Amino acid sequence: MLMDNRPIGVFDSGLGGLSTVRAMKKLLPGEDIIYFGDTGRVPYGTRSNETVETYAAQDIKFLQSFSCKMIVAACGTVSTAAANVLHSTKEPSTGIAKPSAKAAVNATKNKNIGVMGTSATVNSGAFDKEIAALLPEAKVTSVSCPLLVSLVESNWIDIDDEVTNAAVKRYITPILNSGADTIILGCTHFPILAPIIQKIAGDGVTLIDSGLEEARYVGEVLREKGMQNDAAHHGTQRFFVSDKTQNFVDVARVLLGEDISDKCEFVDIFKVI
Repeated sequence: MLMDNRPIGVFDSGLGGLSTVRAMKKLLPGEDIIYFGDTGRVPYGTRSNETVETYAAQDIKFLQSFSCKMIVAACGTVSTAAANVLHSTKEPSTGIAKPSAKAAVNATKNKNIGVMGTSATVNSGAFDKEIAALLPEAKVTSVSCPLLVSLVESNWIDIDDEVTNAAVKRYITPILNSGADTIILGCTHFPILAPIIQKIAGDGVTLIDSGLEEARYVGEVLREKGMQNDAAHHGTQRFFVSDKTQNFVDVARVLLGEDISDKCEFVDIFKVI
């Protein structure tokens, strides 16, 4: 069987995409990963579609410089507001919308689904469209949760953090009031807050981890196209950020369970595109 030892390119506006990397490391341990976190321009979710498209094109160009075999937008905003840019790559590519919508449709029992996303994601209506294509009779309640990205980037992720708990409760109340039994965490930052969200939502609500579902989909694509790396290979990761590395490394230590300070580099995105 032919093997493809090129890396997978993953990008996000910041460090939320590490939830996808974490899942990929577990599900695809033989794959090498190049990660770019655009921490100098985070968040994307409050930007115009035109700006998000520009940023996404630049991020993709940077990853393509490593000859990546697949491009993964571990960013709900790019996946929805800049889908045309993402899907115009010469390499196979994916965002989080389609894999997450499929998982939600499979999980819901009452056909009532909630979506938590950034403003750009919610305004795009992309999750609504993906869900409707799979389950036309589904009721979808989407809520913009812009503060949550900043809370994650600031490492305010402790399950008992009062500010984060208050923000989550305020955001998901309309979803819970709608009767949703399934909630898509439609931004890869949000699975990091899953313990808080689950605590407030209750055990009767199923959370869809967008990073996990995206990682599963990446594995499916690689298998279908015969693009897997050698199964005996121990996958490696390199991380690049467009602002100082320290905060990224500190949060990554919590999210990935390892110190990546020797794997994380600053890159001036404007000088490499």
